[in-house]
Amino acid sequence: MVVGAGQAGLSAAYHLRRAGLVAVGERGWERAAATFVVLDDGVQAGGAWQHRWPGLTMADAHGVHELPGMPLVVGDPTEPAAFAVPYYFAQYEDAFELRVQRPVRVERVEPEPDGTRLLVRSRSVERPDETVVWRAGGLVNASGTWQKPFWPAYPGRGAFRGRQLHSHDFRLPEDLADGHVVVIGGGTSAVQLTLLLARVTSTTWVTRRPPAWRDDTFTPEVGREAVARVGERTRAGLPPQSIVSVTGLPLTPAYRTGIAAGVLRARPMFDRITPDGVEWDAPDSPGEGWVPGPAHVEARTLLWCTGFRASLDHLAPLGLRAPGGGIVMDGTQVVADPRVQLVGYGPSASTVGANRAGREAVRNLQRLWI
Repeated sequence: MVVGAGQAGLSAAYHLRRAGLVAVGERGWERAAATFVVLDDGVQAGGAWQHRWPGLTMADAHGVHELPGMPLVVGDPTEPAAFAVPYYFAQYEDAFELRVQRPVRVERVEPEPDGTRLLVRSRSVERPDETVVWRAGGLVNASGTWQKPFWPAYPGRGAFRGRQLHSHDFRLPEDLADGHVVVIGGGTSAVQLTLLLARVTSTTWVTRRPPAWRDDTFTPEVGREAVARVGERTRAGLPPQSIVSVTGLPLTPAYRTGIAAGVLRARPMFDRITPDGVEWDAPDSPGEGWVPGPAHVEARTLLWCTGFRASLDHLAPLGLRAPGGGIVMDGTQVVADPRVQLVGYGPSASTVGANRAGREAVRNLQRLWI
Protein backbone atom coordinates (compact mmCIF):
# COMPACT_ATOMS: atom_id res chain seq x y z
CA MET A 1 0.00 0.00 0.00
CA VAL A 2 1.09 3.55 -0.77
CA VAL A 3 -0.25 6.43 1.33
CA GLY A 4 0.00 9.72 -0.55
CA ALA A 5 0.27 10.56 -4.25
CA GLY A 6 2.83 13.32 -4.28
CA GLN A 7 6.26 12.95 -5.91
CA ALA A 8 7.45 10.21 -3.54
CA GLY A 9 4.18 8.26 -3.57
CA LEU A 10 3.91 8.24 -7.35
CA SER A 11 7.54 7.18 -7.69
CA ALA A 12 6.88 4.25 -5.33
CA ALA A 13 3.73 3.28 -7.24
CA TYR A 14 5.67 3.32 -10.51
CA HIS A 15 8.28 0.94 -9.12
CA LEU A 16 5.62 -1.34 -7.60
CA ARG A 17 4.06 -1.67 -11.04
CA ARG A 18 7.46 -2.36 -12.60
CA ALA A 19 7.96 -5.07 -9.98
CA GLY A 20 4.88 -6.85 -11.35
CA LEU A 21 2.20 -5.79 -8.87
CA VAL A 22 -1.28 -5.00 -10.20
CA ALA A 23 -3.15 -1.86 -9.16
CA VAL A 24 -6.39 -2.39 -7.24
CA GLY A 25 -9.20 -1.49 -9.64
CA GLU A 26 -7.37 -2.64 -12.73
CA ARG A 27 -9.06 -5.35 -14.79
CA GLY A 28 -8.41 -8.74 -13.22
CA TRP A 29 -6.83 -7.35 -10.06
CA GLU A 30 -8.91 -9.71 -7.87
CA ARG A 31 -7.06 -12.69 -9.36
CA ALA A 32 -3.59 -11.16 -9.30
CA ALA A 33 -0.89 -12.77 -7.17
CA ALA A 34 0.22 -9.41 -5.78
CA THR A 35 -1.55 -6.05 -5.78
CA PHE A 36 -0.98 -2.49 -4.63
CA VAL A 37 -3.19 0.50 -3.98
CA VAL A 38 -2.44 4.21 -3.70
CA LEU A 39 -4.63 6.23 -1.33
CA ASP A 40 -4.54 10.03 -1.50
CA ASP A 41 -6.54 12.62 0.44
CA GLY A 42 -6.41 15.28 -2.28
CA VAL A 43 -9.45 15.95 -4.44
CA GLN A 44 -7.23 15.86 -7.55
CA ALA A 45 -3.73 14.87 -8.60
CA GLY A 46 -0.84 17.13 -7.63
CA GLY A 47 0.07 16.46 -4.01
CA ALA A 48 0.94 19.63 -2.09
CA TRP A 49 1.71 21.49 -5.33
CA GLN A 50 -1.99 22.05 -5.98
CA HIS A 51 -2.15 24.20 -2.82
CA ARG A 52 0.76 26.55 -3.63
CA TRP A 53 0.03 30.25 -3.98
CA PRO A 54 -0.96 31.28 -7.53
CA GLY A 55 1.98 33.65 -7.90
CA LEU A 56 4.53 30.84 -7.61
CA THR A 57 5.48 30.14 -11.23
CA MET A 58 7.41 27.22 -12.64
CA ALA A 59 10.36 29.57 -13.10
CA ASP A 60 10.32 30.40 -9.36
CA ALA A 61 9.59 26.91 -8.03
CA HIS A 62 12.85 25.32 -6.94
CA GLY A 63 13.46 21.60 -7.28
CA VAL A 64 10.61 20.41 -9.51
CA HIS A 65 12.01 17.20 -10.98
CA GLU A 66 10.44 14.78 -13.42
CA LEU A 67 9.04 11.50 -12.21
CA PRO A 68 10.64 8.22 -13.32
CA GLY A 69 9.66 7.16 -16.81
CA MET A 70 8.10 10.43 -18.03
CA PRO A 71 9.78 13.76 -18.86
CA LEU A 72 8.46 16.98 -17.36
CA VAL A 73 7.96 19.46 -20.20
CA VAL A 74 7.42 23.07 -19.13
CA GLY A 75 6.16 25.01 -22.12
CA ASP A 76 5.63 28.30 -20.28
CA PRO A 77 7.90 29.11 -17.31
CA THR A 78 5.42 31.79 -16.18
CA GLU A 79 2.66 29.20 -15.65
CA PRO A 80 1.68 28.81 -11.98
CA ALA A 81 3.23 25.72 -10.42
CA ALA A 82 -0.15 25.01 -8.79
CA PHE A 83 -1.50 24.27 -12.29
CA ALA A 84 1.49 22.86 -14.15
CA VAL A 85 2.67 20.26 -11.64
CA PRO A 86 -0.79 18.78 -10.90
CA TYR A 87 -1.39 18.51 -14.65
CA TYR A 88 1.87 16.60 -15.02
CA PHE A 89 1.04 14.34 -12.06
CA ALA A 90 -2.40 13.59 -13.52
CA GLN A 91 -0.84 12.66 -16.86
CA TYR A 92 1.60 10.41 -15.04
CA GLU A 93 -1.13 8.58 -13.12
CA ASP A 94 -3.01 7.93 -16.36
CA ALA A 95 0.05 6.90 -18.38
CA PHE A 96 1.06 4.20 -15.88
CA GLU A 97 -2.51 3.28 -14.80
CA LEU A 98 -1.77 3.81 -11.13
CA ARG A 99 -5.49 3.93 -10.21
CA VAL A 100 -5.04 6.37 -7.33
CA GLN A 101 -8.07 6.31 -5.02
CA ARG A 102 -9.10 9.76 -3.80
CA PRO A 103 -10.09 11.63 -1.81
CA VAL A 104 -9.34 9.04 0.86
CA ARG A 105 -7.69 9.76 4.21
CA VAL A 106 -5.77 7.10 6.13
CA GLU A 107 -6.69 7.44 9.79
CA ARG A 108 -4.90 4.58 11.50
CA VAL A 109 -2.31 1.88 10.84
CA GLU A 110 -1.83 -0.96 13.30
CA PRO A 111 -0.48 -4.50 13.26
CA GLU A 112 -2.83 -7.43 12.85
CA PRO A 113 -3.29 -9.40 16.08
CA ASP A 114 -1.10 -12.20 14.73
CA GLY A 115 1.50 -9.66 13.54
CA THR A 116 1.66 -10.92 9.95
CA ARG A 117 0.16 -7.89 8.21
CA LEU A 118 -0.74 -4.28 8.79
CA LEU A 119 -4.34 -3.11 9.15
CA VAL A 120 -4.90 0.24 7.45
CA ARG A 121 -8.14 2.06 8.27
CA SER A 122 -9.17 4.65 5.66
CA ARG A 123 -12.14 6.98 5.32
CA SER A 124 -13.63 8.79 2.35
CA VAL A 125 -13.09 12.55 2.67
CA GLU A 126 -16.32 13.33 0.85
CA ARG A 127 -18.37 10.57 2.52
CA PRO A 128 -16.92 10.28 6.05
CA ASP A 129 -19.34 7.52 7.04
CA GLU A 130 -17.63 5.23 4.50
CA THR A 131 -14.63 3.42 6.00
CA VAL A 132 -12.46 0.65 4.58
CA VAL A 133 -9.95 -1.52 6.42
CA TRP A 134 -7.12 -2.81 4.22
CA ARG A 135 -4.73 -5.68 4.95
CA ALA A 136 -1.24 -4.81 3.73
CA GLY A 137 1.96 -6.78 3.64
CA GLY A 138 3.94 -3.56 3.41
CA LEU A 139 3.35 0.15 3.62
CA VAL A 140 5.05 2.94 1.70
CA ASN A 141 4.15 6.06 3.62
CA ALA A 142 4.36 9.20 1.48
CA SER A 143 1.92 11.39 3.40
CA GLY A 144 4.27 14.38 3.28
CA THR A 145 4.04 17.45 5.50
CA TRP A 146 1.37 19.73 4.01
CA GLN A 147 -1.27 18.80 6.57
CA LYS A 148 0.96 19.83 9.50
CA PRO A 149 2.10 23.47 9.29
CA PHE A 150 4.39 24.32 12.19
CA TRP A 151 3.46 27.25 14.44
CA PRO A 152 6.24 27.94 16.97
CA ALA A 153 5.34 29.30 20.40
CA TYR A 154 6.50 32.85 21.09
CA PRO A 155 5.80 35.18 24.05
CA GLY A 156 2.76 37.34 23.42
CA ARG A 157 1.53 35.52 20.33
CA GLY A 158 -1.96 35.10 21.76
CA ALA A 159 -2.26 38.83 22.52
CA PHE A 160 -1.56 40.05 18.97
CA ARG A 161 -4.58 41.96 17.66
CA GLY A 162 -3.63 41.77 13.99
CA ARG A 163 -3.70 38.92 11.50
CA GLN A 164 -1.57 35.79 11.84
CA LEU A 165 -1.16 33.57 8.81
CA HIS A 166 0.96 30.56 7.97
CA SER A 167 2.50 30.21 4.51
CA HIS A 168 0.29 27.10 4.22
CA ASP A 169 -2.71 29.42 3.83
CA PHE A 170 -1.14 32.26 1.83
CA ARG A 171 -2.87 32.96 -1.49
CA LEU A 172 -2.39 36.47 -2.91
CA PRO A 173 -0.14 39.36 -1.76
CA GLU A 174 -3.06 41.76 -2.20
CA ASP A 175 -4.80 39.96 0.68
CA LEU A 176 -2.14 41.38 3.02
CA ALA A 177 -1.75 44.82 1.45
CA ASP A 178 -3.60 46.59 4.28
CA GLY A 179 -0.57 47.14 6.51
CA HIS A 180 2.98 46.21 7.46
CA VAL A 181 3.86 42.49 7.30
CA VAL A 182 6.47 40.75 9.44
CA VAL A 183 7.66 37.65 7.57
CA ILE A 184 9.07 34.99 9.92
CA GLY A 185 11.35 32.22 8.67
CA GLY A 186 14.66 31.60 6.94
CA GLY A 187 13.67 29.24 4.13
CA THR A 188 12.80 29.59 0.48
CA SER A 189 9.10 30.33 1.07
CA ALA A 190 9.96 33.22 3.40
CA VAL A 191 12.30 34.74 0.81
CA GLN A 192 9.83 34.34 -2.04
CA LEU A 193 6.88 35.72 -0.10
CA THR A 194 8.87 38.67 1.24
CA LEU A 195 9.75 39.65 -2.32
CA LEU A 196 6.15 39.16 -3.44
CA LEU A 197 4.69 41.22 -0.57
CA ALA A 198 7.21 44.03 -1.04
CA ARG A 199 5.40 44.87 -4.28
CA VAL A 200 2.20 45.81 -2.41
CA THR A 201 3.18 46.75 1.15
CA SER A 202 6.07 47.28 3.57
CA THR A 203 7.77 44.28 5.16
CA THR A 204 10.21 43.20 7.86
CA TRP A 205 11.97 39.87 7.45
CA VAL A 206 13.10 38.04 10.60
CA THR A 207 15.04 34.77 10.87
CA ARG A 208 16.20 32.49 13.68
CA ARG A 209 19.64 32.14 12.06
CA PRO A 210 21.39 34.59 9.72
CA PRO A 211 20.40 33.92 6.09
CA ALA A 212 22.83 31.42 4.56
CA TRP A 213 23.21 32.79 1.03
CA ARG A 214 25.00 30.44 -1.35
CA ASP A 215 26.93 32.07 -4.17
CA ASP A 216 28.43 28.92 -5.69
CA THR A 217 26.83 26.47 -8.10
CA PHE A 218 24.48 23.92 -6.61
CA THR A 219 26.16 20.77 -7.93
CA PRO A 220 25.02 17.15 -7.54
CA GLU A 221 27.83 16.73 -5.01
CA VAL A 222 26.40 19.54 -2.88
CA GLY A 223 22.99 17.92 -3.05
CA ARG A 224 24.34 14.52 -2.02
CA GLU A 225 26.20 16.10 0.90
CA ALA A 226 23.03 17.82 2.09
CA VAL A 227 20.99 14.62 1.83
CA ALA A 228 23.69 12.72 3.74
CA ARG A 229 23.67 15.23 6.59
CA VAL A 230 19.89 15.02 6.95
CA GLY A 231 20.18 11.22 6.75
CA GLU A 232 22.56 11.20 9.72
CA ARG A 233 19.79 12.63 11.88
CA THR A 234 17.16 10.12 10.79
CA ARG A 235 19.54 7.20 11.36
CA ALA A 236 20.00 8.51 14.91
CA GLY A 237 16.24 8.76 15.48
CA LEU A 238 16.24 12.56 15.56
CA PRO A 239 13.61 14.73 13.85
CA PRO A 240 14.84 15.50 10.31
CA GLN A 241 16.00 18.95 9.26
CA SER A 242 14.88 20.53 6.03
CA ILE A 243 17.21 20.21 3.04
CA VAL A 244 17.42 24.00 2.65
CA SER A 245 18.69 24.35 6.24
CA VAL A 246 21.74 22.40 5.06
CA THR A 247 22.16 23.72 1.51
CA GLY A 248 21.51 27.40 2.17
CA LEU A 249 19.73 29.83 -0.14
CA PRO A 250 20.86 30.22 -3.78
CA LEU A 251 21.73 33.77 -4.79
CA THR A 252 19.44 34.03 -7.80
CA PRO A 253 19.21 37.30 -9.75
CA ALA A 254 15.84 38.05 -8.10
CA TYR A 255 17.30 37.48 -4.64
CA ARG A 256 20.30 39.71 -5.42
CA THR A 257 17.92 42.47 -6.48
CA GLY A 258 15.95 42.04 -3.26
CA ILE A 259 19.09 42.28 -1.15
CA ALA A 260 20.28 45.39 -2.99
CA ALA A 261 16.86 47.00 -2.48
CA GLY A 262 16.98 46.32 1.26
CA VAL A 263 13.97 43.99 1.15
CA LEU A 264 15.94 40.80 1.82
CA ARG A 265 17.92 42.17 4.73
CA ALA A 266 16.96 40.05 7.70
CA ARG A 267 16.65 41.01 11.34
CA PRO A 268 17.10 38.44 14.11
CA MET A 269 14.08 36.82 15.68
CA PHE A 270 12.16 39.26 17.86
CA ASP A 271 12.00 38.72 21.62
CA ARG A 272 8.27 39.10 22.01
CA ILE A 273 5.02 39.83 20.24
CA THR A 274 2.97 42.79 21.41
CA PRO A 275 -0.70 43.51 20.72
CA ASP A 276 0.27 45.77 17.80
CA GLY A 277 3.57 44.29 16.56
CA VAL A 278 6.91 42.82 17.64
CA GLU A 279 9.79 43.94 19.89
CA TRP A 280 13.55 43.37 20.27
CA ASP A 281 15.54 43.84 23.47
CA ALA A 282 18.83 44.70 21.68
CA PRO A 283 17.85 46.15 18.30
CA ASP A 284 21.18 47.94 17.70
CA SER A 285 23.43 44.89 18.12
CA PRO A 286 21.77 42.13 16.09
CA GLY A 287 24.86 40.01 15.48
CA GLU A 288 26.74 39.13 12.31
CA GLY A 289 24.58 38.42 9.28
CA TRP A 290 21.61 40.49 10.47
CA VAL A 291 20.76 44.18 10.21
CA PRO A 292 19.73 46.53 13.05
CA GLY A 293 16.39 48.26 13.27
CA PRO A 294 13.93 49.89 15.66
CA ALA A 295 13.10 48.26 18.97
CA HIS A 296 9.41 48.07 18.09
CA VAL A 297 7.78 47.40 14.72
CA GLU A 298 4.05 47.82 14.29
CA ALA A 299 2.44 45.17 12.11
CA ARG A 300 -0.93 44.34 10.64
CA THR A 301 0.13 40.79 9.75
CA LEU A 302 2.55 38.17 11.08
CA LEU A 303 3.27 35.70 8.28
CA TRP A 304 4.76 32.49 9.71
CA CYS A 305 6.94 30.79 7.07
CA THR A 306 8.13 28.32 9.67
CA GLY A 307 7.84 25.11 7.75
CA PHE A 308 5.99 21.87 8.31
CA ARG A 309 6.31 18.66 10.26
CA ALA A 310 5.94 15.13 8.91
CA SER A 311 2.30 14.02 8.82
CA LEU A 312 2.64 10.71 10.64
CA ASP A 313 -0.14 10.71 13.25
CA HIS A 314 -1.85 7.76 11.57
CA LEU A 315 1.25 5.64 12.29
CA ALA A 316 1.15 6.30 16.06
CA PRO A 317 -0.37 2.86 16.93
CA LEU A 318 2.81 1.23 15.54
CA GLY A 319 4.97 2.91 18.21
CA LEU A 320 7.75 3.92 15.82
CA ARG A 321 8.99 7.06 17.61
CA ALA A 322 12.46 6.92 19.17
CA PRO A 323 13.45 8.69 22.43
CA GLY A 324 15.05 11.45 20.33
CA GLY A 325 11.63 12.40 18.93
CA GLY A 326 12.18 11.06 15.44
CA ILE A 327 12.03 7.63 13.86
CA VAL A 328 15.17 5.52 13.52
CA MET A 329 15.66 4.94 9.80
CA ASP A 330 17.90 2.85 7.58
CA GLY A 331 17.44 4.64 4.28
CA THR A 332 13.67 4.54 3.71
CA GLN A 333 13.13 1.58 6.03
CA VAL A 334 11.86 1.97 9.59
CA VAL A 335 14.22 -0.02 11.78
CA ALA A 336 11.50 -0.85 14.33
CA ASP A 337 9.20 -2.28 11.64
CA PRO A 338 10.78 -3.04 8.23
CA ARG A 339 7.33 -3.43 6.69
CA VAL A 340 7.01 0.36 6.90
CA GLN A 341 8.90 2.53 4.43
CA LEU A 342 8.95 6.32 4.83
CA VAL A 343 9.47 8.25 1.61
CA GLY A 344 9.39 12.02 1.35
CA TYR A 345 10.70 12.01 4.91
CA GLY A 346 14.06 13.40 5.99
CA PRO A 347 16.68 13.00 3.24
CA SER A 348 14.03 12.08 0.66
CA ALA A 349 11.95 15.22 1.26
CA SER A 350 13.35 16.92 -1.85
CA THR A 351 11.76 15.98 -5.16
CA VAL A 352 14.90 14.42 -6.59
CA GLY A 353 15.42 12.51 -3.34
CA ALA A 354 11.80 11.35 -3.43
CA ASN A 355 12.35 9.62 -6.76
CA ARG A 356 15.27 7.61 -5.42
CA ALA A 357 13.37 6.86 -2.22
CA GLY A 358 10.41 5.38 -4.11
CA ARG A 359 12.71 2.92 -5.85
CA GLU A 360 14.56 2.05 -2.64
CA ALA A 361 11.34 1.49 -0.68
CA VAL A 362 10.03 -1.01 -3.21
CA ARG A 363 13.32 -2.88 -3.28
CA ASN A 364 13.30 -3.10 0.50
CA LEU A 365 9.78 -4.53 0.51
CA GLN A 366 10.66 -7.01 -2.23
CA ARG A 367 13.42 -8.43 -0.01
CA LEU A 368 10.84 -8.99 2.74
CA TRP A 369 8.46 -10.78 0.39
CA ILE A 370 11.03 -13.18 -1.08
